[in-house]
Amino acid sequence: MANNTPKIVIFSAPSGAGKTTIVRHLLKNFEQFGFSISACTRSKRPHEIDGKDYYFISLEEFQQKIKENAFVEWEEVYNGSFYGTLKTEVKRLLDLGKIVLFDVDVKGGIALKKYFDKDALSIFVAPPSLEVLENRLRNRKSDSEESIQKRLEKCKYEMTFSPQFDVILENNILDETLETVEKMLIKAPQPPKGE
Repeated sequence: MANNTPKIVIFSAPSGAGKTTIVRHLLKNFEQFGFSISACTRSKRPHEIDGKDYYFISLEEFQQKIKENAFVEWEEVYNGSFYGTLKTEVKRLLDLGKIVLFDVDVKGGIALKKYFDKDALSIFVAPPSLEVLENRLRNRKSDSEESIQKRLEKCKYEMTFSPQFDVILENNILDETLETVEKMLIKAPQPPKGE
């Protein structure tokens, strides 16, 4: 691993912009990455696995962990739905020698960057347009109309935070986006020794 490779890479985006697809690509193709599994209080979706997609915990347990200062960051993303990054999860991955990948909402991404500072690279994945984002949300067929409208409103708001990230990456054509990410994180030219 190169000296200039960050220990922490944070991907944040409005829902449906493609951050999860990018993170899955990196995890599938490059063994140096490890995924930081977030804890959340929302219900598990049919295809999700506890301890792989998220740590699904009760609201009471989540609130207890807040009191214990067990989170690097946490956020009430939607009313009554809490998401957070457990300190033990980050330590587990770093102890394995992994570059820790985060797939988090925008506020979580900002909080993680602030916490890890220079050890982290924060990447904001932006959709080409709200229309494209709406089509992506509809095509995944996992959200109600009300949920889609809420997510689109939230997207407009979240886009205003993009300047706070180290990199803004527009995800227009997925293959090109993946290639850009690989160049950024894996195939980056190394500086000569001594610099």
